[in-house]
Amino acid sequence: MSASRHVINESRSDVTASGVNKARYLAVRGFTAGLCKDLHPEDTVAQSMPDASPVKWHLAHTSWFFETFILEKSIQNYSCYNSEYRELFNSYYNSVGAQYLRPNRGLITRPTLTEVNNYRTHVDQHMLELLDKPEALSAELLHLIEVGLQHEQQHQELMLTDLKHLFSFNPLYPAYQESPDLPTSDTVPLEWRFVDSGLHIIGYQGEGYAFDNETPSHKYYLQPFKFASRLITNAEYLAFIEDGGYQRPELWLSDAWALLKQRQWQAPLYWQKAGNEWQVFTLAGLQALSLAEPVSHVSYYEADAYARWCGARLPTEQEWEVVARDSAVQGNFVDSEFFHPVSALPGPGVHQMFGDVWEWTQSPYAAYPGYRPPQGELAEYNGKFMCNQMVLRGGSCVTSQSHIRATYRNFFFPDARWQFSGIRLARSVD
Repeated sequence: MSASRHVINESRSDVTASGVNKARYLAVRGFTAGLCKDLHPEDTVAQSMPDASPVKWHLAHTSWFFETFILEKSIQNYSCYNSEYRELFNSYYNSVGAQYLRPNRGLITRPTLTEVNNYRTHVDQHMLELLDKPEALSAELLHLIEVGLQHEQQHQELMLTDLKHLFSFNPLYPAYQESPDLPTSDTVPLEWRFVDSGLHIIGYQGEGYAFDNETPSHKYYLQPFKFASRLITNAEYLAFIEDGGYQRPELWLSDAWALLKQRQWQAPLYWQKAGNEWQVFTLAGLQALSLAEPVSHVSYYEADAYARWCGARLPTEQEWEVVARDSAVQGNFVDSEFFHPVSALPGPGVHQMFGDVWEWTQSPYAAYPGYRPPQGELAEYNGKFMCNQMVLRGGSCVTSQSHIRATYRNFFFPDARWQFSGIRLARSVD
């Protein structure tokens, strides 16, 4: 199963790694449409919380991005599909103009899903015409199209995580897909890899695409540390629960403990107990909890408390990046269409560095030394969020393989749980 999984990943990577062209544009946009092909219109409208968005909004916003930042600026006398969409589907770009209130996106019943798909078709037609004119494709414009494609891949991931959160509120426990034939194996023993102290270059240095928050590359001195060979499993996290982990204030940060009591957390998001057995809600519906799979949908607060319970800690993002450089970008990604974390496969080395679940680090999301936001409207893409959030690394089972790399920095607030986020441990060395 693992071999076929990697073949699937590599076949799609060949399409998407070739730069900006019509084939790549169609592949990325087509993958978005494919994620929605079995949804009913009702599935695409509802919003389960302010941090999540309806699928229909994601479909419209990603088209709005291409229209606003590329078509309007590169096609003379371009006529917008609907000028009212400029505010309706603007996410957070103050430089573009007003935005419809994010918590109210689930109230947008009109335009209909059909109309939103017509909007996507309109944008695609103009984008393909533009891509057919190489003389009009300046380096700056090609970069903007690349940003648009990377942005759409981010929203593919959000569509799945937001839809899972929405479906979890339905007592019928609807399934997005039939239960996949997931690869299974016994739990791989957790081992510790020693990494000596030294001076390292952190941040993106390649010639390909990277987001601005991955730069500039800079020197960073690491003290010696130990790094866990795989992710923490459901069985290991269950031991934390059964040892009273959610009732022991000494394990929790002050803000975490206050939030824990307020929200009455007792287990990861989507876990529930049926008699003496644990079940978990998945995109394939309600399933028995698999003990060998990586624990998922835990907040930074829970990951930190678990690490403290183990006598360990979370890695810094610099430690994670140094170890990740030695790992190929292979694993369980959205390309495999499992949409669920799988257990580590046996073998030497460090496992699951990419795919399955995003890995919380103990690093706050902040600018690298010398960082400057890009000029123009896209200055708002990353830089203005560098406050009060924590960094995650590695991608998840709903991340595109072609989208991730060792330097990629994801970021969420420490209480966030609806993303596929999990735990890897580190230890300091005296």
